[in-house]
Amino acid sequence: MNTPITRLFGLVVLLFAVLVFATSWWTEFGAQRLRDNPLNRRQLLEDAKVKRGRILADDGSVLARSVKAQGDTYTRIYPSNIFSHEVGYSFTTLGRAGLEESRNPALTGQGGEVDTLIDQLSGRKKAGDDVVTNLDPAAQKVALQQLAGRKGSVVAMEPSTGKVRVMASVPGFDQNQVPKHFKQLNRDTDAPLLNRSTQAGYPPGSTFKVVTATAALDSGKFNQDSTLNGDSGVEISGVPLANDGGEDFGPINMTDALTHSVNTYWAQIGEKLGKATMAKYMNLYGFDRKPPLDYPNAQKRASGEYSKRGRLLPPTSNQVDVGRMAIGQDKLAVTPLQMAEVAATIANGGVRVKPRLTSKIVDPDGRTTQRINPQDVTRVMKKSTAVQLAQMMSKVVQEGTGTAAALQGIDVAGKTGTAEIDVANNITQPWFIAFAPAKNPRIAIAATVERSQGGFGGTVAAPIAKAVMEQLLQGGSQQ
Repeated sequence: MNTPITRLFGLVVLLFAVLVFATSWWTEFGAQRLRDNPLNRRQLLEDAKVKRGRILADDGSVLARSVKAQGDTYTRIYPSNIFSHEVGYSFTTLGRAGLEESRNPALTGQGGEVDTLIDQLSGRKKAGDDVVTNLDPAAQKVALQQLAGRKGSVVAMEPSTGKVRVMASVPGFDQNQVPKHFKQLNRDTDAPLLNRSTQAGYPPGSTFKVVTATAALDSGKFNQDSTLNGDSGVEISGVPLANDGGEDFGPINMTDALTHSVNTYWAQIGEKLGKATMAKYMNLYGFDRKPPLDYPNAQKRASGEYSKRGRLLPPTSNQVDVGRMAIGQDKLAVTPLQMAEVAATIANGGVRVKPRLTSKIVDPDGRTTQRINPQDVTRVMKKSTAVQLAQMMSKVVQEGTGTAAALQGIDVAGKTGTAEIDVANNITQPWFIAFAPAKNPRIAIAATVERSQGGFGGTVAAPIAKAVMEQLLQGGSQQ
């Protein structure tokens, strides 16, 4: 066989191999990806013939169910809209969002091949499984009442299990109205379709100081008694930095600096630790990547430093002012879910647990087919570091900036934050993160109000968190 024929034969074999690979890939591997695409109309129309499973709250109340529609199809009904962002929606004309998207395989009965074969042989019409969530309606209502129509978010989770009990985002929307008013909702300047708990990026202000404190203590470079100059006017990156109200504290130790939220102290800590150490602990906490929540990837945002063009920057970037980052300013933009995870990690003795909206999957016959069990992500800090942080955060609530979050008979560990948004117009971003009880934590929380007129974390966000924690500790359970 001469050379040209040999080359031609080789080319034909190669093209045939590529064809076989491509066909196999789309049949075996790409099919599920296409099926799960929320904009796949063909699959949406096919799924409409299946009676989707219900989505239930932790107390058994129905958050989503299917009813018979025209022909052999079903449509979705949402009896309650207090969890509009978490549950999301599923309509053939618009696609899916929220748990309706992330749990679509279970909701449409896409079980194993054996189940599908049994359905075909028995002539039984395929039905979806129920998705039972960890969401607490009573606590969610309290969070929404406390936000009182103000844009913002409250996220509460169990530190040791990762169960997300509250994920309130204001404004919300009526899922039943989505098919008729989607364009209007999508154009609304208040962005009701945006889940502020997982998608909005806010400067965390002084709540971020607990991340800086983690790096300081756990690295062994500082301790609770480490003393630095707490006066206003200390130069950070060559520019003087002031404390709130221009207050001077003189030589001050770490515990007192957290209690009174002394900016100049923590900015110096950040500079002395350096970007590499700060980056290490931010990464351990889960910053700089999307959270591992059972929720659509497109509806989650990574927390971290962002450039003016909206690009996520590594904490080691030369564009980062590490001193101002250390006090929760600079170019930081974080989600309430991320800050709730920070509080939960400290509460859980330094171990970060995967947050989860779903508790279990139940088939149409009432059998639990899958339990979503707690899953540790990583150890962020030594247990001794977590104990020290809990002690310091307890003092913040006992005698510092977070006294408005104190609960009767229950020790609360927390940290306030008041990020500067628009200094000229006195616009702030008030925050409060906490966990309780301080020595045996059952709940961790983050609360924030968007663009408050002169509000402070201790006076605006702390009372919101207090009310929600109170409800969860009175009526919540931990399994």
